[in-house]
Amino acid sequence: MVLQPTEIEAVLLSVRVALVATIAGLPFAIGIAYWLANTPARGRIVVDTLIQIPLVVPPVVVGFALLLVFSVNSPVGAWMQDYGLNPAFTWVAAAIASGIMAFPLMVRSLRQAFEAEPPAYADAAKTLGVDGSARFFRVSLPLAMPGLISASVLGFARAIGEFGATITFAANIPGLTQTLPLALYTAAQSPGGEEAGLRLALLSLIPAVGSLLVAEWLHRRQDPNRARDNV
Repeated sequence: MVLQPTEIEAVLLSVRVALVATIAGLPFAIGIAYWLANTPARGRIVVDTLIQIPLVVPPVVVGFALLLVFSVNSPVGAWMQDYGLNPAFTWVAAAIASGIMAFPLMVRSLRQAFEAEPPAYADAAKTLGVDGSARFFRVSLPLAMPGLISASVLGFARAIGEFGATITFAANIPGLTQTLPLALYTAAQSPGGEEAGLRLALLSLIPAVGSLLVAEWLHRRQDPNRARDNV
């Protein structure tokens, strides 16, 4: 399978966008997931609902909302435009859109990992005088490491496959904002583009299948009973 130069550009840009989206979003996902895992249900319902919105609305809605926020007619967009920082229709816009769409998955995976921490560990940490941020870095975060890896893998896979929000906020500019899904869309819309579309579709399966396998492997490691049942 030989890729054309424009296809290679799309693949490399997709990897770049997905890496930036995942790495930039992960610290925020960790903080919010930890807060959600340690906050009573009444106190977290609004935040939890807002975070999950990208999962239940069409991705185009997210892209359109980003266009409004970063428009030169909005206060944020106008301020960024004055300093040459407006990301709209750049690869940074693709990273922002992809990161927002991947964020709920990262938070959910991390939240489940933090909620799985046995209460006895927290009690033992308090007894030893380890509390607050020290408990987070020395107890909770190490225990949640499988969830952290899973969140990173799932976030990367979601970001690299993002289409609707990206094409709305970043457009479909070859060599600049055309990621792998957008290149596949272009091939599918072009006469005689079936062969290129097939190549790109097969490439798209690699991060998707790989992320699912890694997530399943991590889940089995976290659940000894399930692993034992499948022996």
